[in-house]
Amino acid sequence: MSADSLRFTTSGGRRDGSQAVWRALATVLLAVACQAGAWAQGGSAAPVPLRFGILPLGGAFESRNDWDPVLADLSRAVGRPIRVLSVTSYEALEQAIQRNEVDMAFLSGRMALDAVTQRGMRVVAQVTRHDGLPGYRALLLTRKTGPFTTLKGLLAEPERWRLARGESRSVSGFIVPQLQLFLPNHIAMETRFLSEVVGTHQFTALAVANGEADVATNNSADFERFRLQFPAEAARLQVIWESDIIPHAQIVVRRDDPPEFRRKVQAFLVDYARSAGPRGDTERGYLKALHDLAGFVAADNSSLLPAATLAYQLAKQNANTAQWVNEAAKQARLQRIESSYAEQREALRAER
Repeated sequence: MSADSLRFTTSGGRRDGSQAVWRALATVLLAVACQAGAWAQGGSAAPVPLRFGILPLGGAFESRNDWDPVLADLSRAVGRPIRVLSVTSYEALEQAIQRNEVDMAFLSGRMALDAVTQRGMRVVAQVTRHDGLPGYRALLLTRKTGPFTTLKGLLAEPERWRLARGESRSVSGFIVPQLQLFLPNHIAMETRFLSEVVGTHQFTALAVANGEADVATNNSADFERFRLQFPAEAARLQVIWESDIIPHAQIVVRRDDPPEFRRKVQAFLVDYARSAGPRGDTERGYLKALHDLAGFVAADNSSLLPAATLAYQLAKQNANTAQWVNEAAKQARLQRIESSYAEQREALRAER
């Protein structure tokens, strides 16, 4: 519609009054009509979907199915549809976060730490499990029978073993085993083994169970789940090493989301599966299927301090075992690590 298309005439059909006056009036009416249309369109527009990123703990399809009932309840609570991003690797999820394609996510320590300190996210909750422990443990798995079955043999001759491990951003699949076991024994996971394959915890356990690898990194929570899903394969495996406790994963949202939205999400998570009766029983069933979760507790960025400490310890251990052109270069690197860690801790404590 244009101003020229709005023509005003007298009852006799003759154009009346100044042409300039009619054009001005037509322009005003056109603006009012357009604004009314915009209001009507805005009032009927569907809410923008909330994009939820899922850490790939099992298969991508399996992870999505496990989360669907909980996210359906969250969608009703916040009044927005939810679009799930279920990926096959940590790297794919990290890239999606970098491209601002994720509004909310379920992330473990290092991934959550990077999302908060580098990608504009904020912690709102942390998961809890039925065992009541504040976290889980990294594991090493081997077959119960065969030539490669003991931790002593692994540490003595890693170059004879085929390794199945998690991605470098995986806390239990890479960071903790590297930090607490391999580097103290002068073994770099990336270079010392006969071969390596990289994948999810389910993938690494299956690789060892099926004879495609000799040792796998894993964790206590996912191995419990693996026993239920693959009992025959799990029966072939044994644990030869376990780590110290690793803090549970976090739920993060974008920092620039309105405070009211963050409070609504946090309230939903904290209350979820807490009520008595059929509704609570149903919600508890959803969480039980979802990596055996018991619920969520309110949390802030300071819950990532243990993850920051792990990352700092790994960086320091790598620096101390690396080859340097001179001592000055090594000390400069160590000083940068110390400064970065101090800044990170301060930032995590500040935003509570």
